Amino acid sequence: MTPNGASGRRPDGAAFIIALVLVGLGALLIWDGARIPNKAGYSGVGPGDVPKLIGYALVLLGFGTAVEGWRNPGPPRPKQQPVPLLWLLGGMVVMVATIHSIGFVLGATILFTCAAAGFGERRFHIAIPSGLVLGLFIYAVFDVLLQLNLPAGPIEMALFGR
Repeated sequence: MTPNGASGRRPDGAAFIIALVLVGLGALLIWDGARIPNKAGYSGVGPGDVPKLIGYALVLLGFGTAVEGWRNPGPPRPKQQPVPLLWLLGGMVVMVATIHSIGFVLGATILFTCAAAGFGERRFHIAIPSGLVLGLFIYAVFDVLLQLNLPAGPIEMALFGR
């Protein structure tokens, strides 16, 4: 017997893997929350209650994902293309490897440009300045306004004196 609307297709295997990961993470949070001593005080809510609540929610989401994967296999998946993923991974690797020498703004610019290329943007004369402006904005918010130290490079030294 085939599931409703399946038209002869098998249940969605990816949904079952996602469901298994969700149930596993939820069970881990429930177990970890149960290990935290309950010092609920007058409110009745202790520090272990929030991880348990999130864990129960993840378990429910996992079971719901498994049921939907069984009932509705969904449309056929398109062929995966590795090039966009390689652009994203390459941008992350370059940013992590060079952020302490070139600074946050240039690292974020490289990551943004690689992510844009991964999504198909080939007009680098637009992507690079956009990444630079975005990196400067993020640096200004986090390092200058919130005073959370980000790695400073030549651009940050010239503009913010840090």
